[in-house]
Amino acid sequence: MIQSSRMRWKHVLPWIVSAGLLFYVFNVATDWGRLRAATEQADLAFFLAFTVADRAAFFIVWALLQAAALRRFVAQVPVRSIIAIRGGSELLRAVSNPLSDGAFFLGLGQLTGGRLEAVLAAALVPTICHFLVLTLQMTLALPFLEGSFDSNRDVFVAVAITWVVILGLAIGVHISATGSTRIPGARRVRNWLERFPLREIRPFFFGFLALTVFDIVIQGLASRAFGVEIAWSALAARIPLLYLALVIPSLGNFGTRELAWAGLFSEFGSRDALIAYAFAVNSVFLILNVLIGILFLKRALELLAEVRKARKTGEPAPAPLLRDPADG
Repeated sequence: MIQSSRMRWKHVLPWIVSAGLLFYVFNVATDWGRLRAATEQADLAFFLAFTVADRAAFFIVWALLQAAALRRFVAQVPVRSIIAIRGGSELLRAVSNPLSDGAFFLGLGQLTGGRLEAVLAAALVPTICHFLVLTLQMTLALPFLEGSFDSNRDVFVAVAITWVVILGLAIGVHISATGSTRIPGARRVRNWLERFPLREIRPFFFGFLALTVFDIVIQGLASRAFGVEIAWSALAARIPLLYLALVIPSLGNFGTRELAWAGLFSEFGSRDALIAYAFAVNSVFLILNVLIGILFLKRALELLAEVRKARKTGEPAPAPLLRDPADG
């Protein structure tokens, strides 16, 4: 009964959060007349082109890097199958990011015969690399930020916390490995990390580095096309904080993105213009998520049905684990 209640809350919470945030954003904190005026100076053609390119790049890069992680460290599953599963799950991203990611990893589990390492590789290797790149991005942007420490306190605090976490984990794993001091779980973490040598991780790091540079440029161009000119250094420093805010469960990130964007970049435009821009981005992303999901959903469901049927009959699956990387 308790577990059932928790599951209901997990599904209902994003709707409650989004409803509350949207009510605050558009009925309390926003002047609708000024919001409409803020959209009049937007070049919608360029804005749509840049925003579509941003969403398409994230989908393609994440799908390819997750496929690469799975194929490199677990099994040679066809890339097109992984992209189909990822694409089908994007339909749920219109509701919430965690729901979409959960569906993707569930599909991967079925595709790989329930192998937990498949889900861990596809989930953790890209995520850890992306986290490191975002930390490096904020760190490199610090010297170029305009204003005093007080006006950029959020970035300084975020950089300090992330590096403390990274260095703390690294030191803990190293100390535990020497045997002089035992830290619960550290040796297990080290054993897991040793499965991913640096030379194997390097392509993922550089892949996300390229995506990050593209993301800064495309978001800067998109915001400028909308009439909101944000300094490049501020985008580089604060985009990671935006992604951190989007972890909050909400319906398609509505409400969360608007408040986060208006708060993070308040010195670069009126609150109404910033909220209007973030709301427009969310709206375009919502449409694209639905379109991507519709495009891939049929193939993803057919693929999973064929895999389940093959396992029941004992016949070779159409998208099998062709070989384990350890087998050479």
